[in-house]
Amino acid sequence: MPAEPITFFNRLTGRIETEAVYGEGFLRFTYESPLGTLPLNALVKRAFFSQWYGRRMDDPASRAKIAPFLATYGLDTAEFADPPDSFRTFNEFFYRKLKPQARPIATGTGDIVFPADGRHLVLPDIAACGDFFVKGTRFDLPALLNEPETARRFANGSMLISRLCPVDYHRFHFPCDGTPGRSRLINGPLYSVSPIALRKRPSILWENKREITVLRTPDLGDVLLLEIGATCVGSIVQTFAPDAPIRKGAEKGCFRFGGSCCITIFEPGRIRFADDLIEHSHAGREVYARMGDVCAQALG
Repeated sequence: MPAEPITFFNRLTGRIETEAVYGEGFLRFTYESPLGTLPLNALVKRAFFSQWYGRRMDDPASRAKIAPFLATYGLDTAEFADPPDSFRTFNEFFYRKLKPQARPIATGTGDIVFPADGRHLVLPDIAACGDFFVKGTRFDLPALLNEPETARRFANGSMLISRLCPVDYHRFHFPCDGTPGRSRLINGPLYSVSPIALRKRPSILWENKREITVLRTPDLGDVLLLEIGATCVGSIVQTFAPDAPIRKGAEKGCFRFGGSCCITIFEPGRIRFADDLIEHSHAGREVYARMGDVCAQALG
């Protein structure tokens, strides 16, 4: 049977497209083949494997991977804050900065923006979601947050899941104005967050290593910002200053090498997601959009 392709709606082109998956053969063997179970559990999900791979991407020899990567995936180098030949390692290229004009921040009244480039899925009411990637699987918010009281408070809240592929811009930002607290680390394994993996094991998102930050906002109450580690992510790096007010679109941090994920959770009744996100998420399809674009509107 041929492998099921990963499709998404591209907001920029207005078309449904097929994702070019970095390392697809390895992912499909590891997560879809019975033989892949052994290396997955013995090696791939473990922190030392990702740390080893991250060190490889920090080696000066990894610089040779940049040009082929650009050629294969067609990244727009005009967006880069620094020229491609200035990066000393592949990891420096991977967590590159962009020119401010490359990601304009929506400024409309009540606009809430995507925290990262990537493929996005929404749960307008977390408690009502009974088909998370696999039919009949509910999103386990208590496991994700590891704080029962917070989980009860946000049980009927709204969730944005932003999946970053290795080809994406890998810095993440604040979706609205507010004052962030300190990040809280919850350790866990490092499974892939690709749909190839999530279709087999949806619980990856609430099992993997993650960091949680509470953003106190003037109009939306508390917003929970989570960064989820994944296979070959060397580290989650927070670059913001806790307890200092920030503006919408300000940088929060970056991921080192690997695909990864951001999750944004809003209190019940505070926001409404954009229509295209609701439509395609209902069909089980992600929407590609960029950091700074509108993902939701504040209510009230």
